[in-house]
Amino acid sequence: MAHNINFNEQTGKHSFFSTKEKAWHNLGQVVSDYPTSAEAIKFAGLDYKVLKLPNRHHFPDGKIDISNASYFTYRTDSLEILGDKLGPDYEVVQNTDAFTFFDSIIGGKDGILYETAGALGKGERIFITAKLPDYIRVGYDDLIEKYLFLTTSHDGSGSITAAFTPVRIVCNNTLNAALINMTNCIKIRHTQSAQDKLRQAHKVMGIKNSLSDELSQIFNHWAKVRITDKEVLKLIQKAMAPSKEVLQNVLDGKENEYSTYFNNVCSNVCEYAFSSHTQQTPITKGTLFGAYNAITGYYQNVKEFKNDESKFKSIQFGTGLIKTQQAFKLCQSFAKNEHGLYLNN
Repeated sequence: MAHNINFNEQTGKHSFFSTKEKAWHNLGQVVSDYPTSAEAIKFAGLDYKVLKLPNRHHFPDGKIDISNASYFTYRTDSLEILGDKLGPDYEVVQNTDAFTFFDSIIGGKDGILYETAGALGKGERIFITAKLPDYIRVGYDDLIEKYLFLTTSHDGSGSITAAFTPVRIVCNNTLNAALINMTNCIKIRHTQSAQDKLRQAHKVMGIKNSLSDELSQIFNHWAKVRITDKEVLKLIQKAMAPSKEVLQNVLDGKENEYSTYFNNVCSNVCEYAFSSHTQQTPITKGTLFGAYNAITGYYQNVKEFKNDESKFKSIQFGTGLIKTQQAFKLCQSFAKNEHGLYLNN
C-alpha cells in the first residue's frame, strides 16, 4: 500500500510526524508530547515556502515570452516545481497559514492537539490531523475522541479542505479515506481571499459544536435503549452479512442457508458482545450502544488479520469501516422503532 510520503533529500528525512504512536509505514518522526504548531511544522518537514511565478515559453527563434496567463509554483528550499499551468487568480497558501488556522480554533494551554502532519509527493500536498481537547462523553466513563483534519495543495489540484473525520491521517491512502468519510466540511478555493477565509475559525467552531452535540445525543440515547440478546444477534447478522443474498436469508430467517464462515463470524462478535469486560458496563450491557460497540470492537480487538497493515487498511477504509458504518445505520433504525420491530423487515 503506497504511502507517497515526501522524502527530503536535503535533510535525509521523510516529511511526516506522529504523536506518541508510529504509523504503519514506520516513517518520519515520532514525538512523545503534543507539539506546538511551530514544533509540528519542523517535525513534519513542512517548514518550506512556496512561491508562484509566471511560466516562460521558449520560441524557436530564441525569444522568451513571460506569460501573464499561466503560472507555476515551486519550493524555495529544494526548487522542486510543484504545479504548472496555474491561472493568474491562484493564490498560494503557505503551510504556516494552515497551522495558524488550527491554532485559532481553540486558544490557551488546552488548545488543539497535533496528532500527525506531513507532505506528499514532492511536497505539493500537505495534511494535518489534530485531536480536539474535549470528548464526546457517553454516560460517565465512555469517552470518544474527536479529530479534525485539513489538507491543501500547492499544485492547483484541489481546494483547502477542513473537516471532521474518524481517520488519523498518516499517508496518502488515509487522506483519501478521510476525504471520502469526512463530515461537516468547509472548502476554500485558492484565491486572493483564501487566507482571510481560513482565519474565520468561528465557522469551524460552529461545526465542531454542532457535530459534537449531535453525536453526543445519539450515543447517549443509544446507551438508554434496551436490546435483547436475540435482537443483538439479529443486528449483528444484518451488519455482518457479506452479500445481498446472505442478508436476504437473514431477513427471511433461513438459518440453514448460512455458511459456516458467516456463522463463525457472528458467533465471535456475539461472544465479544456478551463476555468482554468492556461490554459489561452500565452503558454497554444490554444497550444499543453496547451492540454497536460490539461490532466496532470485533474489528479492533477480536478479528485476526494477516498483519498490522491489513488491520489498518480494513478498519480505516476497508471491510471493517463498511461494516461499522452499516452497524451505525442499523442502530439508528433500531432506536427509531419500538421493540426492535425493524429487525424483522
